[in-house]
Order: sequence, then C-alpha cells, then structure tokens
Amino acid sequence: MSNSVFVPGHITGFFTIENHEVSLKNGSCGAGFLLSRGVKTTISESDGLEIDINQGKESVIRQVLEILEIKPDFKITQDIQLPIGAGFGTSAASALSLALAINEFLDLGYSADLCGQIAHMAEVNLGGGLGDVIAQTGHGMVLRTQPGAPGVGEIKSFEHDVSIAWKTFGGINTTSIIQDPHHRQVISDAGLKYLEYFEEKPSLRNFLDFSRRFSTETGLMSAEVKELVDYFNSLDDVLGSSMAMLGNTVFAFSFNEDVFRTLEIDGLHMDKLNNVGISYD
Repeated sequence: MSNSVFVPGHITGFFTIENHEVSLKNGSCGAGFLLSRGVKTTISESDGLEIDINQGKESVIRQVLEILEIKPDFKITQDIQLPIGAGFGTSAASALSLALAINEFLDLGYSADLCGQIAHMAEVNLGGGLGDVIAQTGHGMVLRTQPGAPGVGEIKSFEHDVSIAWKTFGGINTTSIIQDPHHRQVISDAGLKYLEYFEEKPSLRNFLDFSRRFSTETGLMSAEVKELVDYFNSLDDVLGSSMAMLGNTVFAFSFNEDVFRTLEIDGLHMDKLNNVGISYD
C-alpha cells in the first residue's frame, strides 16, 4: 500500500514580514503564484523508517516527524522538482506534502488545516519561508491577506491561463535579510504599499508591475537578475518579469509560451500557472 501527495512550488512577488509571538500567527502577507512543478511525497509500507529524497537534506522530514510524534514504520520518498533555496517554496512544499501524505497513509483523521499547521510549525522551527505553506493550500495566483498558518491566516486565489518562464542564478541567504533591521523595515514598508494597491485591483498585470517595483525599491535584485528582468520586460509579448522572493531567481509571464521557446537563454525553464493546487494520488 502507498499513497502520494503533490504540493506545488510557490513564488512570492512582494511581501510584508509579520512576526508574532504565537508561532501559528507568525508569517507574512503578500502575493505570489503556484507552479505546475513542486514536491511529490510518497508514503509506502516498510519494516522501519526509510527516507529517499532526490535532492537536499532530511531536516524538513525529520522536523515534521518530530512534531507528529509517531513511530514511522514506513518509507518516505520525495521528488523535489524545483531548485532548493532559490525562492520556490520547496521546503514548505516538502513539509506540507509529507504531513498530508502521512495523515492519509496512517488514517490519522487530521483536517487539511491541521496538516498545514504542522507544516507551518516545521517551517518556523527551521527558519524557512513563513508564507509559503498557506499559499500552497490555494491555487493559481495567491494573495495572502492575513499572516499565519492554514486555518489562522487568510488567502484569496485567482485563476489565470498564463505561461511562466524562470531562471535561477542560485540561492539567497534568507535569514540574513529578514533578520536585518534595515532590510526588514524597507521590505515591510514597500510590501505594505503594494499589498494595499493589489488588494484594490488584483490583476495579473498589477501583480507583475508591483513585484518589479518592490524588488527594485528594496534593493534585493542582483545585477544578473536585474539584467534578465529588464530584458524580459523589453519584449512585446512578455506581460512582465520580476524576482522571486527570496531567491536569486527571475520569473516572467506571457499568454504565449512560444515567446519563451524562441529565446536562447541558458537554463531557462518553462512552466504553467497551477490553477489546481494540491493533488492526491
């Protein structure tokens, strides 16, 4: 017997940092979108705990198991389909898909929100992104209106038929940014401004425009990211381009995926906006 749960990757365009002494209320507000690729976790029968992951470390898995306080007599297989540490929410997708898959495999009877809270706590304990888990419970483009874990925070989802291209130049030390008082202030001020604008008019073009402005005003873009963002934004058939928060990664949207296929850019990947969200197998 085995079962699998897929959780899509999530890219944030702009955000505010919302710290709270209660861990389940800790997080961020902002806007982002879900990808067709993410993390697929499969739980299967075994005589004892086995862990098989295709990249990265086991720290997220170990943290979820510790929170669940169960004896894991099963095999955990994770297919992480996106780069780690580059702004794709892979840690959150790993934690959430694992919590949901174990819940189903062991028939624990936990609600989807409780599984999400377990994943959120794992992220808090490991110092990961604090807006990805709740966003990954949505679909399409996701607006986070209240910070916190699923069942505590609040989101709105918007569906669009759009193609996405992305290229990563590597990771960013997220902790060094979000714990620095200057960066925190600049990010929160800019994030709050564009969050309010977007809540008034949550369109696709506004998301792309506000994301670009946010990444510019916060000074988070590296020279290589800025060069590619500017290039994408110079193309007529590209709706807009910006930087993944927080990762040294560029994303761009277009209604016509052929515009990306014709570009000779090394390491460019193509995807689709995920209007379905979490899926079970």
